[in-house]
Amino acid sequence: MTRLVVLSAGLSAPSSTRLLADRLTEATVRHLEGPVELEVVELRPLAYPLAERMTTGFAGPELDAALGSVRRADALIAVTPVFAASYSGLFKMFLDVLDRDALAGTPVLVAATGGTARHSMVLDHALRPLFNHLHAVVASTGVYAATDDFGETGLDSRVSIAGAELAALVGGPGARPAPRRARERSVEEELAEPTPFEDLMRRAGAGAG
Repeated sequence: MTRLVVLSAGLSAPSSTRLLADRLTEATVRHLEGPVELEVVELRPLAYPLAERMTTGFAGPELDAALGSVRRADALIAVTPVFAASYSGLFKMFLDVLDRDALAGTPVLVAATGGTARHSMVLDHALRPLFNHLHAVVASTGVYAATDDFGETGLDSRVSIAGAELAALVGGPGARPAPRRARERSVEEELAEPTPFEDLMRRAGAGAG
């Protein structure tokens, strides 16, 4: 079972961002082998919980569930609208409150929507560096869709290629599974079940070597 999570930061309903996310999801599922567990995380309803998390440090149940879904994903499709030549503030806020290393080793397909083709470089100058910083494995092909691109065959081709690449990163036909780094435990997990002292000493010895 492959757990595919879709992160959509569209601000309207319906939105072109969600539309692009759905097309990328369909293309990815088509190329994945075996059953797929799909979950879509819409950030628009989480705007207030995110603001509260940023100012108080506490995540409400809805935001906590969304963060957990992304943390447990085998693959992630992340789509944001473009504002001021970059990802939206809502999109960045969600990633800012995600556990450090939550996406380490996770295959990620990045995509964005905008009013004109002039912002297509957002994939390489903003989204790709952001997910590289989070130690995710970013698919080679990202997808940018301007308003005029919807309905064009060129977008269909890019969506299909990107979906195939993401599927390959999670073990599609003929693909080599991407290595995943072990996720660091959160403070809450460590307090609930402390790591034995002997294990800590063993890790320290391995690091010194």
